Amino acid sequence: MPPAATPPAATPADALGGPWPASARPGPGGEVLVGGVGLAEAAERFGTPLYVLDEGEVRARARAYRRALPHAEVLYAAKAFLCSAIAEWVEAEGLGLDVCSAGELRLAVSAGFPAQRILLHGNAKSPEELRLARRLRVGRIVIDGPAEIARLAALVAADTPQKVLVRVVPGIAAGHHPAVRTGVSGQKFGFAVEGGDAADAIARVLDQPGLELSGLHCHVGSQITQIEPYLRAVDALVRLLAEVRERHGVELPELDLGGGHGIRQVPGDAELDLAEFAVRVTDRLAVRCAEAGLEVPRLLVEPGRAVVGPAAVAVYRVLSVKHGPDGRCFAAVDGGMSDNPRPALYGSPYTVRLVGRRSEARDARVDVVGRHCEAGDVLVRDAVLPADLRPGDLLAVPAAGAYQLSMASGYNLVGRPPVAAVKDGRARLLIRRETVEDFHRREVGR
Repeated sequence: MPPAATPPAATPADALGGPWPASARPGPGGEVLVGGVGLAEAAERFGTPLYVLDEGEVRARARAYRRALPHAEVLYAAKAFLCSAIAEWVEAEGLGLDVCSAGELRLAVSAGFPAQRILLHGNAKSPEELRLARRLRVGRIVIDGPAEIARLAALVAADTPQKVLVRVVPGIAAGHHPAVRTGVSGQKFGFAVEGGDAADAIARVLDQPGLELSGLHCHVGSQITQIEPYLRAVDALVRLLAEVRERHGVELPELDLGGGHGIRQVPGDAELDLAEFAVRVTDRLAVRCAEAGLEVPRLLVEPGRAVVGPAAVAVYRVLSVKHGPDGRCFAAVDGGMSDNPRPALYGSPYTVRLVGRRSEARDARVDVVGRHCEAGDVLVRDAVLPADLRPGDLLAVPAAGAYQLSMASGYNLVGRPPVAAVKDGRARLLIRRETVEDFHRREVGR
């Protein structure tokens, strides 16, 4: 019988409880430090709501992917959150970039990201976006629908081919919510394997001399913590690779399994084990290719949330505390669904902590709610917070780096919060706060 695994050593971040960045640690007087910078200190300097982004955590997570998958190509999924600094950090750590709009593409290239290391996604790419991708010489484009084949073929010549992947739907359901289960038929992405749509799209691409089909792509869902869905995706895609060889005499050199790697959102959550993922997926790919008599294609993966999600903390200021007739307590903060729509969209859970002062009061159950005119604007339900919570207090929400600011809106004309990067005890502003003047400047008449 093998010896029991040794549990990982406790870290200062563990003392805080919850999915904090590795650099997080308790400070004096109820303060919490991230990257050596106090969250209350940062809130006083930059105002609230505020997103504090730990540069070291982003870089360390990018490096972890490179170490775990040294022979694969790892592309950071920009849709999780993108700014010029993020593009610089992941490029420096050896990752490519997966973008899905002209805006993400332009920002990345403007930040100096090499276009050849960029992959363009999207289920509805406009002709203008495809022209931009060609002009900037993007490395790969993922074909997601029939119209894109003809549109893209019309933009290229046989002597300057465009590398493409065909996105296929393998019929695998995975993910934390129906809205993000993208590996099953009946939704807007890709070409279904079942029924032959994927095979037909592959044949059409191979008939275009200006398109170089480099491989297959799939994405089965989001916030996935189990490895089994990826293994089943490998099985389905290798079967399709074998069919392509049999039908067309071509072995495709790349296989992209997408991303969707889950992280801890609240204490006790599971997360995708990267080391186990790397071993089991690469082993499964090698075995299935050997069984089919295929060369092993190069593996591509697209983590986004798993790189940036745990690296940020959102900091809010309490504006009011209400006690309802049923005894329910509501703490309203100065942000909400305009900077984090995920609880309203997906029922996503978060944890929250008082920072900036120490309380000896008993614990109380509190709904942390946003400032917007929607009953569903609730950030954290049944949070455990001190019973003496009061206006002016600061609340910190960890695991705030992915799909919050990237999905933020201007609802109620509340500007999007600033982003401050922290590293080695220093903080610097990456993105300033959006103001009413920014909204007004977009108006051109009345």
